Amino acid sequence: MASSHALVVEDEEQFRKVVGEFLQTAGYRVTLCESGDKAIQIVEKEPFDVIISDVRLGYGPDGLDVLSAVQKHQTQTPVILMTAFGDVENAMKAIQQGAYDYISKFPFQPQELLQCVARSLERRRLAEEGTKKPKEARGKIREIVGRSPAMLEVYKLVARVASSQSTVLVVGESGTGKELVARAIHSHSPRAQGPFVAVNCTAISESLLESELFGHVRGAFTGAQHSKRGYFEESQGGTLFLDEIGDINSKMQAQLLRVLQEGEIRRVGSTEPVRVDVRVVAATNRDLDEEVQKGRFREDLYFRINVVTIRLPPLRERPDDITLLVEHFLAKYGDREGRQSARVADEAMQLLRRYDWPGNVRELENVIERALALSKSGIVLPSDLPIDLLGSEARSLPRSGGSLVDDRPTLAELEQRYVNLILQQEGGNKKRAAEVLGIDRRTLYRTLERGSLERSERTDREVGEDKD
Repeated sequence: MASSHALVVEDEEQFRKVVGEFLQTAGYRVTLCESGDKAIQIVEKEPFDVIISDVRLGYGPDGLDVLSAVQKHQTQTPVILMTAFGDVENAMKAIQQGAYDYISKFPFQPQELLQCVARSLERRRLAEEGTKKPKEARGKIREIVGRSPAMLEVYKLVARVASSQSTVLVVGESGTGKELVARAIHSHSPRAQGPFVAVNCTAISESLLESELFGHVRGAFTGAQHSKRGYFEESQGGTLFLDEIGDINSKMQAQLLRVLQEGEIRRVGSTEPVRVDVRVVAATNRDLDEEVQKGRFREDLYFRINVVTIRLPPLRERPDDITLLVEHFLAKYGDREGRQSARVADEAMQLLRRYDWPGNVRELENVIERALALSKSGIVLPSDLPIDLLGSEARSLPRSGGSLVDDRPTLAELEQRYVNLILQQEGGNKKRAAEVLGIDRRTLYRTLERGSLERSERTDREVGEDKD
């Protein structure tokens, strides 16, 4: 997700920047565009992973025209349309013409947008994988990089368990490479010629997860105009990877237990069982022992998925692998960018090895991709690295490039900015601003007071630093 590229098309400058900042803070690369005609020109030349566009874009082409252009030039790219008018007719028209989803601008719900974007990218990835030939299955052990003793144990377990039919549980922090391990198990198993389907359970809303996993029949619920196979049926003869299984609710836990025990599913709205021949590899970043003790995860399901457990160490516990990983990502993105001779300067490598990598391998990969994009010479210098890696030296180091959000605000800071934007647009009228935001006035007052207090404390700190 972090390397996915989003295009935001919005004619109102301040709202365009707010949406872009939320997306970039969530880890996306973002391109901003202020008009429909420019957006159409861009999508004709540059590929994007997802496009978010206002429906009404002032003069010239509107959001539906942008949607048509995307369908012509980037058929797999999902388009999410926004509107300030809550126009049901336009919403229906957009969905009928192929938009992935349609959300309201006011009140703007950042988390709703982020969830919608994540779901659209997950659906796109699964659709693209469904068109690949089985022999192109990825996930070979050579794609898992590392020579530390902990990683050697991972390789041994993958090799031993791959040929069996046992359910496997992969445990590790976010970004440690759990899906790569699942793909390696699949590609070295007797099921390698069958499909590999990966599902991020947290990217699908609870209300949709049952239908997505088990499918549904026509008329099962409002909008179910056709019967649809779920991910279990899509995985017949292959492997189903259930990522973040520790986050599913108790109802889904019970249904999964039944599938694992009986080897059959029932589509939503149907009483007819469907036999499934699927190997399940599950993954979580939670401590399921603790979740069971607290009553948040079924003990019987835990025993079912915990036949074989593979624990992935966080990157901070295998620092000797950092150099290998850096070389791997340099080769990967150097080939893509035409910089096969790219390398990391010794000073930059020292910073990379010194950092504790809370985002693990995924964070390191994103840092190297970003650094190559910023590096003018093909040699990654300390100034090409994110400010988080530079520590106390950050302020004195020159930067070789900028970004949409130079100050890297938190979501709380972005919330304050958005509240101030709406208040400004409503001429300082707090009652109307609260109505637009979908909150009561007391909540608005508390939000404004909190922002004022934080600014005051920040100013006091800065004054104190100046005196020192």
